[in-house]
Amino acid sequence: MNDPLQNRIESSAVPDPSELLLKIDNLSIVFGGLRAVSNFSAELYRGELLGLIGPNGAGKTTVFNMISGIYTPTEGDISFWDKRGKVQHIGKKSPASLNLMGIARTFQNIRLFGNLTVEDNVRIALHSKRTANPVEVLFRLPRYLKDEAEMIQRADEILSLFKIDHKKHELAMNLPYGEQRKLEIARAIASDPSLLLLDEPAAGMNPQETEELMKLISFIRKSFNLTILLIEHDMRLVMGTCERLIVLEYGQTIATGTPDEIKQNPAVIKAYLGTEAIDGS
Repeated sequence: MNDPLQNRIESSAVPDPSELLLKIDNLSIVFGGLRAVSNFSAELYRGELLGLIGPNGAGKTTVFNMISGIYTPTEGDISFWDKRGKVQHIGKKSPASLNLMGIARTFQNIRLFGNLTVEDNVRIALHSKRTANPVEVLFRLPRYLKDEAEMIQRADEILSLFKIDHKKHELAMNLPYGEQRKLEIARAIASDPSLLLLDEPAAGMNPQETEELMKLISFIRKSFNLTILLIEHDMRLVMGTCERLIVLEYGQTIATGTPDEIKQNPAVIKAYLGTEAIDGS
């Protein structure tokens, strides 16, 4: 199948502006006089998998928090093309509003509803698809029952894709660590995003789990037609999945390029204190 993104990379052609999904212009944020991120700019195109890397404390998660509405930028602008193709300036919008527009994320520290079942964790993300009004919900009228049946079916379909449907009635907190990661991504997918932000999805995983995660990211990207922005310290995962990388250090961009270009960039090698950390070897 013809891959427009791969064609663009191979030919070094000018990206098609109509494929732009996220545009970040000179984004900065200050906490009590500390400039955590300074003049960060990036463009993300539909279907792309872009990696954001850098040493601990570089400002990566702070960038995610501004894109997802947790932090309000001090300066700069974030433009996002929503599901209707309309540009939205999202720097001051709430996380809930952004999720409805098509932005979903996971967190470095897993955030599940541990005392709810695996299935219920996914059903919560499907809440925005409900058509029944409060009265219909209160009296359990037919449209409410129809909503419930459809949400259960959709939740089971998603869990099946992630191969954890056999544990749908277990409490989320009882899942092994790798499956909890899967569930968090499944819950994000359930909200039907066009942009998925993955914050260190391989954190705490062993090599086998990381290998499975690499396959999972590739699978969900194609299956759900996703654009993905990824933060990760596991360089084998980053180099094996991302088409482009942006490198941050002390809140500033020090390099952008393909994985091969980044591996050879002197500023990046210095920031990571050696090529082994970059190569993932």
